[in-house]
Amino acid sequence: MKLFYYKRRDGFSNFGDELNNWLWPQLLPEFFDEDETTTFIGIGTLLNQLLPQRIPQAQRLIIFSTGVGYEQPLKTLEKNWKLYCVRGKLSAKKLGLSPDLAITDGAILTRRLYQPSQQKNYRFTFMPHIHHATFAGEIWQNICKKIGFHYLDPRSSVDEILSTISQTEVLLAEAMHGAIIADTFRVPWIPIITSPRILLFKWQDWCSSIGVEYYPYFLSPLVKSYPQYAGGIRSSLNAFSHWKNSLLQFPNFRQIWQQQEQVSGTQLLKIAQTGRQQLSSDTQLEHLTVQLEEKLDILRKDWCSKS
Repeated sequence: MKLFYYKRRDGFSNFGDELNNWLWPQLLPEFFDEDETTTFIGIGTLLNQLLPQRIPQAQRLIIFSTGVGYEQPLKTLEKNWKLYCVRGKLSAKKLGLSPDLAITDGAILTRRLYQPSQQKNYRFTFMPHIHHATFAGEIWQNICKKIGFHYLDPRSSVDEILSTISQTEVLLAEAMHGAIIADTFRVPWIPIITSPRILLFKWQDWCSSIGVEYYPYFLSPLVKSYPQYAGGIRSSLNAFSHWKNSLLQFPNFRQIWQQQEQVSGTQLLKIAQTGRQQLSSDTQLEHLTVQLEEKLDILRKDWCSKS
């Protein structure tokens, strides 16, 4: 059985994707090899029209806690696909599935394998989206240094990211799986958006599963460092909406074009000090973890009987 997860064309690793290779071999030892005729997909926003193209050799596909999003939606679920659960209620609805199959993102199972540090070394940590870390990582790192924040690069190793989040008091996250691990480790988190590239749907999908309202804070984009967004009416409307939201939340920051880094730092600091910190309940987190474990037990029985 082949473990499949998204790998970026630029070659950079991304925490949410790389977590697959850390998590599933520990939970499903001796399950995985290089035989692509049976493929397993877990963490990631992969349930879209490109999925069949990405796994052309798969004769059987196992889907476990994966999310819908990006690209065009799947037109159909193939008969040789075995779907155990999806990321959230929105994914289930998009696919026409029973709400019972909407559990949560499989990344929360990390709590069964990793013991978070009890020592807190960072008051605030900022973790950008992989796209923004790639194009403006040094700038964000410099901004964080000036305002006394710790900067967490989503391209860092899984172990480094798990360790850093567990040592953080509050995580400001643009990377969704940073927020998921923070919630899993009982670290309060605040969702951040610095450009219209962020997919709101997948955040809303996950938040629906943990019973938390998705309330993001918008920062003005680093337009001198970020690449231009795709053309088209929808992309233009998304960009306009992002600027509108950032100005609504920070109406006094009209000089963003001249002093972008300074303004972004001031905005980030204000959000950290006054923003709404999120955290699911202990009861809900444990309930979801047990549900995923029950699905894993079913998966083991299903596939061990076929081997």
